[in-house]
Amino acid sequence: MSKVQSSTLGYPRIGEKREWKKALEAYWGDKVSQEELEVELKQIRLTNLKKQQEAGLSLIPVGDFSLYDHVLDTAVSFGLVPERFAYDGGPVPLDTYFAIARGTNEAVASEMTKWYNTNYHYIVPELDSRKPELVENRVLALYKEAREELGIEAKPVLLGPVSFVKLSKNYGNKTLAEHVQQLLPLYAQVLKELEEAGASWVQIDEPFLNGDVAKSDIELLQEAYAFLGQEAPVLNILLQTYFEAVDHYEQVVDLPVQGIGLDFVHGGEATLRQLQEKGFPDGKVLAAGIIDGRNIWRADLKGVQALTSAIGKIVPNDRLILQPSCSLLHVPVTVKTEQKLPDVLAAGVAFADEKLAEIVTLTKVLNRDADERTLEESRRAVEALNASESRNNPTVQRELAETEGENTSRTVAAKERYRRQQEALGLPLLPTTTIGSFPQTKEVRKQRLDWRRGNLSNENYDAFIRKEIDKWIDIQEDIGLDVLVHGEFERTDMVEFFGEKLDGFQFTTFGWVQSYGSRCVKPPIIFGDVSFAETMTVKETHYAQSKTKKPVKGMLTGPVTIYNWSFPRVDISESNVVNQIALALRKEVQALEEAGISVIQVDEPALREGLPLKREKWEQYLEQSVTGFKLSVNKVHTETQIHTHMCYSDFEDIIAAIDALDADVISIEMSRSHGELISSFEDFTYNKGIGLGVYDIHSPRVPAKEEISRNIDRALSVLDKELFWINPDCGLKTRQEPETVAALKVMVDAAEDARKRQLSEVK
Repeated sequence: MSKVQSSTLGYPRIGEKREWKKALEAYWGDKVSQEELEVELKQIRLTNLKKQQEAGLSLIPVGDFSLYDHVLDTAVSFGLVPERFAYDGGPVPLDTYFAIARGTNEAVASEMTKWYNTNYHYIVPELDSRKPELVENRVLALYKEAREELGIEAKPVLLGPVSFVKLSKNYGNKTLAEHVQQLLPLYAQVLKELEEAGASWVQIDEPFLNGDVAKSDIELLQEAYAFLGQEAPVLNILLQTYFEAVDHYEQVVDLPVQGIGLDFVHGGEATLRQLQEKGFPDGKVLAAGIIDGRNIWRADLKGVQALTSAIGKIVPNDRLILQPSCSLLHVPVTVKTEQKLPDVLAAGVAFADEKLAEIVTLTKVLNRDADERTLEESRRAVEALNASESRNNPTVQRELAETEGENTSRTVAAKERYRRQQEALGLPLLPTTTIGSFPQTKEVRKQRLDWRRGNLSNENYDAFIRKEIDKWIDIQEDIGLDVLVHGEFERTDMVEFFGEKLDGFQFTTFGWVQSYGSRCVKPPIIFGDVSFAETMTVKETHYAQSKTKKPVKGMLTGPVTIYNWSFPRVDISESNVVNQIALALRKEVQALEEAGISVIQVDEPALREGLPLKREKWEQYLEQSVTGFKLSVNKVHTETQIHTHMCYSDFEDIIAAIDALDADVISIEMSRSHGELISSFEDFTYNKGIGLGVYDIHSPRVPAKEEISRNIDRALSVLDKELFWINPDCGLKTRQEPETVAALKVMVDAAEDARKRQLSEVK
């Protein structure tokens, strides 16, 4: 009998205990040499490959490992380095590579944005920088390394030419098609060299196919792969899609390639229906994504077996590869390091290593190399979790049912609310504030860790936090900020902090995933019904307010962001989970208000990034998101000012939804996009308070006053000065104290100048 093969699209880069992150940051901190860094990263890379080899995968990817970001890797392979980084050609030096991502004192970092609707960020290539050329065949070196070091005949992975250009910016005077055509000979050279080296399969990712795809893009894709197939005729190309069902199914599966990868998890019934109704080309391989690569729940393998049986009726075993739905970059490495999860939950989750085991087990069963009874354990684990007390809280379910039909709007219109709030707060024109967090020094992290480990008493830890709050209240007042924050020194991650204090959440010990660069986060697991247990932010916020006459913002993370930045349960609807979180947060908002806090920020940085990839699903998602946000804040008094914050995204298509949130003040990132965001407001009259971030906090450089002034003036060219706020792009937790203070001083100075200009114009 012909055998089904097994594979994966990519594996986490970071190591079981973030060894990758530690190595990078040691290099950036001048603690190790480049040679030492490369030795350490090679060891991590080979360990990752060996684990996949030992798992029993048929096809193991290479090229998925990165020193920062795989999109940036593609750009520098083709010498696409922005001119401001003084690159002279040839292989891109390591420090130039990092400078593009992180910026320098002399050059602004390239823009960073979200990878489709995931929580991963990529560095946006700039195509107008120079003519592309193949300066380094990076994936060839990695293919040879896997073979020479471990005897693995690997599957090289490339980001496809059409997706790469679509993910880029600054097209200059060239069209999308012209940029793709310029890159094709370079891709062909990469493939030829892989073919000559003995590679059999190459995975080329074209994730742009997960969205709404124009006919012209399909035609361009057809031309591109016809060209690449001619240039490397012996090589087998697997064109990989993920995150959704594809549009233009028939044209995609008929592309001149040897294999097609489809997502049967997030594409769901739509992908299976396409396969059943329209068939699959004879002679082609189907790489079927059947295990969820983006969430951590253990699969019911009996249920997945039914899916593979349906697929098998159309595609024979010798043309079938089983794999996760997408790269495992989006999940933690392994459950085996988790010792503190409740038994019922530990049995019900699967991280990257466990997902590989699920794929291999299903493959063995399909190949009759294992008994079907091996699948029963997974079904029992899933059923036990769904039946647990945590997922069946009658109080939460009753409160949720009571919100059906509730009017979630505040009782006074936004314009009148804002007038009364500004009067009560006594704020000047163009008020200044920050987004929430201040630098978390080694001492802050050490004290928090000692407290968590029980080596520091609650009293001593509280005293330390109060000392930090005192210090930064004084700093903010000295700088001249108008609305202050307490600094969030007691918090780790902005979602983890709240998840730890709400019932229905669980946390891992080593469940890290990469967010951007070396920044790793530990997403909470929403495993049960969510409910309010006790106040979460009142103590620190109330203390900070007692130290100043200026308003101090209460700082919360919103329900949509908590959902999107967690691993949410999937046994109930997304809207039900979001609304459960919203109702719990509502109680915290009311507690802050009762404690005398008159400005409360409920951050929703992830609202835009959670937008479905297909427009037909947008309306439902946005309505659900708006409802969740409003549920969390709609019980406050008219004079209580509600702020929210969003970042990193194109907002043109969701301006109406942002308006519908009915927040009194919204702050949005704009500096890395160099003011492009402002165009969103040129055709939409936004009549609520708004702050467009005037400098980039992801770079250590202190912005020049002229730079901030330009950003302020550009914003005021389209926004009402009576409604405009001045603030940084995002929280300042990852920055150092000297640069933070210096940057904020520049920002306040620029704000004072702008205020004077505006007032003089009125006179």
